Amino acid sequence: MQHFDAQQTRAQLSFDTLVPALRQAFAQGGTVPLRHNHPIECQGAHGISLIMPAWSEQGYYGLKTVNIFSGNGQRGLPGLHSTFILFDATTGVPLALIDGNEITSRRTAAAAALGADFLARRDAKRLLLLGAGRVGSLVPRAMRAVRAIEHVDVWNPNEERARVLISELQAEGVSASYVTDLEAAARQADIISCATLAEAPLIHGAWLQPGVHLDLIGSFTPKMKETDADCFIGNEVYVDTDEAPTKAGDLLDAFASGKFSQNDIRANLEQLTRGERPGRTNDSAITVFKAVGSALEDLTAATLVYRSSLA
Repeated sequence: MQHFDAQQTRAQLSFDTLVPALRQAFAQGGTVPLRHNHPIECQGAHGISLIMPAWSEQGYYGLKTVNIFSGNGQRGLPGLHSTFILFDATTGVPLALIDGNEITSRRTAAAAALGADFLARRDAKRLLLLGAGRVGSLVPRAMRAVRAIEHVDVWNPNEERARVLISELQAEGVSASYVTDLEAAARQADIISCATLAEAPLIHGAWLQPGVHLDLIGSFTPKMKETDADCFIGNEVYVDTDEAPTKAGDLLDAFASGKFSQNDIRANLEQLTRGERPGRTNDSAITVFKAVGSALEDLTAATLVYRSSLA
């Protein structure tokens, strides 16, 4: 069994490669059972452990474990840790152990970019990013694979981490600044991307301006939410998979309002990539993309990494 560390994994997952690979994977489909979700409590600490399997006719089977401990920030640790094992889907033989953190963070940002390619205005140039952690820090790079982003406003609970990201973006030739007034920043943005573990709304529907695209990739449990219900009501709403309406606190709150239902969701990524449903309808529409992640994305990324060793 081969082993790919973080650096080796990262090297094979450029967004120019990964975003098109995800587009193809969703169009082709695969077998993705519902994830197992287990609450973990130990010595007063609380977390969630996810077990995510997927396999496809390409002959690969992947199994990812994800441990999410939202209190890790206070310990100076990332809130999410993952492992990924790739198997031969026809024999069950283990093929590779791949850095799960790189797989998770890069496929999450790439899926956000894939959604934005269908839903953000073609002339979108200004990004507001909420969350500068392992996933959030990759979002500007992923979005630049599908849109000509010129400026990034960054908000993060830990200002120091935001400043680090801003310096990195500036070194890459991207204008970036730190913001504290989320409402003002949201009203100026072409794309708003939330990549946090928030449990109370950070973005409010009243702030969304015509033409904006709202990208929600942080919350993935009923307790987590990055927006209020007004962000969904009356807007063009899309999801990554049909699992999102059953898991995401943002959507569940919108359903509870009685003003938005699951029938109001326009499409998922499979339908968008296959051309079965349209994306953004016009430049003044407000579009919302809610993602909770899919094991198919993990499998796609892992397969790219493994196949690189066979070339």
